[in-house]
Order: sequence, then structure tokens, then C-alpha cells
Amino acid sequence: MASCSKVPDDGIVIIDEPEKEQPQEQPQDVSDDNADIISRIECPKTKDGNNIIVVKKDDEYGVNYFLEWDCDKRAQRWTAYRMYKGNTATTVSRSGDDAWHEDEQIPVEYRSTYEDYHYSGFDRGHICPSADRLQNKNMNRQTFCYSNMQPQYNSLNAFIWSDMEAKVRSWNRDSFRDTLYVVKGGTIDGRDNVFDFLTHDDYGVLIPKYFFMAILCVKNGKYKALGFWIEHKPSYSQAEQKSIKQYVVSVDELEQRTGIDFFCNLDSEIQDATEKVTEVGEWSF
Repeated sequence: MASCSKVPDDGIVIIDEPEKEQPQEQPQDVSDDNADIISRIECPKTKDGNNIIVVKKDDEYGVNYFLEWDCDKRAQRWTAYRMYKGNTATTVSRSGDDAWHEDEQIPVEYRSTYEDYHYSGFDRGHICPSADRLQNKNMNRQTFCYSNMQPQYNSLNAFIWSDMEAKVRSWNRDSFRDTLYVVKGGTIDGRDNVFDFLTHDDYGVLIPKYFFMAILCVKNGKYKALGFWIEHKPSYSQAEQKSIKQYVVSVDELEQRTGIDFFCNLDSEIQDATEKVTEVGEWSF
């Protein structure tokens, strides 16, 4: 097991599961080699510091999702994954309550746990949603790992956030995309982006003040991108709940607000053009 405390200054440790078989029906630029994880289109630029990349894989379909874990903050910075014809069929149902589990790929002292959330008043908010990974039981169960969670008020998790996730799933169809590249999370960097902690003994789990999604769509070699940005609050007015369209921002604006460089592995001209402006009319709201 790699230790977060040994992450070198000039790189980031990638903690992988045991070797898997090659995935089926994936886009040409997919590779399951560790060295290539940070070169994937959906992988943001990793942050300097005491961080690791945790990769979740499936025997049949390869990379399920991966995330950047900040050991010092005991929190994930983002989760990244892909949606395309070959990995998002609905063939199983959502896992049961026994699916929740600690991430054994993260050293014990840096993990988040059931005790962090128990009686906290916050939901265990999936970042890669269970409903996006119903291809098989293993892929779905992996979404119940605590490293794929952020504390969320139920008013966000079960309503507006859920609506955003449903909208992303509505784009996951052959007529709309060849591949969707998805990066999601809650803000954990900067005093203005974190408003509290779930306390447990002498440490805590950060409660993000904002949540975000960055979506890149590729269809027939053409790219378009969109971001969502929403404040994390215990309640929302009817106007705030009325339409998720009001939370749409460009990826450029999302980068300014989060400090995360999304889709940095794209050709620079494509990245600049795609992230600068979001044509909302192209996204079927």
C-alpha cells in the first residue's frame, strides 16, 4: 500500500486495484495502464501536495472511475469517469445498504468512514452516481466507497443535485454523444469554499460550500463543454429549485471558481474554444 506521506513533490502516486482484463467497447484513447490515468481526457491537472489518485476498475469494463484524494484534508477533490454505449447499460439494480464501505486503497489514517457521517445530519452524497454505474454489480458497488462521497444536505443531494445527474444521464445516448467525460466534486480548497466540518474525535471531514460538474461531450469528432455550479445550502427556494439551467456556467468560469484545470489533456486549441463559451441551446434543456 502506498502511503500518502510519501507522495513525491514532482509527481502523484496512483493507487490501483489488481490487474484487470482489457475493457470492451471503449473509445480508442482509453488505456488502463497507471501511467496513462493522468493522461486521460477526463483527468484534471492534479494538485501539488499530499494527494493520491485512486483508480476503481472492473474485470470486464476496465476503468470504472478514478478520483484525487487529499490525504491532509481526508477528502476527495474530484471524481472523473466516462459514459458511452459500452459501459452504461442498465442491467442490475442499485446495491443495498451493505454496499457502503471504506476505501482500502487509502491508508487507514487518511480514509473517511461510516463514523464520519453517522448522526451528522448529512447525506453520503455519491459523486460518481450509483445510477450511472448499473452495468454490473461490481461497478455499482464501487460507487458506494466512502472515497466517492462528500457530505451533502439532503435538500441538495435528493433534489437539485439529483436533477443535474439525471440531466447528464439524458445526454448519455447515441444520438447525442460518442463519449461523455464527467468530472464532479465539492469544493475543498480555500476558506471561502468550505463552510464547516463533520467532526470525529480530533479531526473532521470537510463540508463543501459549493458543488460542481464539468461535462465534455464528443460526437463525431466535435467537442462541446458545460459546467454546473451550485451553492451547498440546507434549503432552497422554489425559484432555486425550478430549473437546473440557472446553474450552468462555462468550464472556464468553473475553473476560475474551483482552481481546477479541467480537460487539460485536450489539444490546447480545442480546450480553449470548448471551455470558453457554453451554448446552452445545444444541451437540450
